[in-house]
Amino acid sequence: MSDRISFFAGEFLGRPYKPDPLIGSISEAEVFTASLDGFDCVTYIETTLALARSFTVDQFIDNLRQIRYDGGRVAWKRRNHYMTSWIRNNVRAGVIARVPISAVPTVIRDRTLGVLRGIAARPARIRCMPKSFIGRIEPSLRTGDIICFVSTRSNLDVFHAGLIERGEEGVALRHASRSQGAVVEERLGDFLRSNRMSGVMVVRPKEIDVRRVGVDRRAVAAV
Repeated sequence: MSDRISFFAGEFLGRPYKPDPLIGSISEAEVFTASLDGFDCVTYIETTLALARSFTVDQFIDNLRQIRYDGGRVAWKRRNHYMTSWIRNNVRAGVIARVPISAVPTVIRDRTLGVLRGIAARPARIRCMPKSFIGRIEPSLRTGDIICFVSTRSNLDVFHAGLIERGEEGVALRHASRSQGAVVEERLGDFLRSNRMSGVMVVRPKEIDVRRVGVDRRAVAAV
């Protein structure tokens, strides 16, 4: 899975950043989209993960829908608008797993999520690690891990997210950057130093069972 995520995430480097790339709102019907032309930080992760879990176009479409929407049902209110919901629903669906953090202390951030018109404000309790401790867990980070940066705002959970890429020069972050206008790769440490945050969360994509998705093992080896 790490290799597949690395491949597809790398294919999108340089693609433009697109703010609000999805179609739908409280007053506009949700339209399922699967664009590869540009991304925001979440659609970059969703698209890469869906591709990594798929071996046919139909599987990609189905995986993307399941990752993006609670229960895979296309509706604006069922879209995983907040990253804490995205994580919870994809853990439940068996797409990702929480990465246990025992080497560093964690902190609790209480938030009342309320930045979306049409979605009732709700409380959220976020367990995360202070960014000052990320160096202790860097050796255990894997390519393909999803890293989420907890907001300092009282009404928002996560302000940005990206994918971990391990290389000869250390740990990098691949992400769709609004400030840089594109999907980029930069040192994780540089991003941490340049941005204020209340903490960091990491989740890990789960391996797929090719028997379950009905794929010829020779085709998997070829990919």
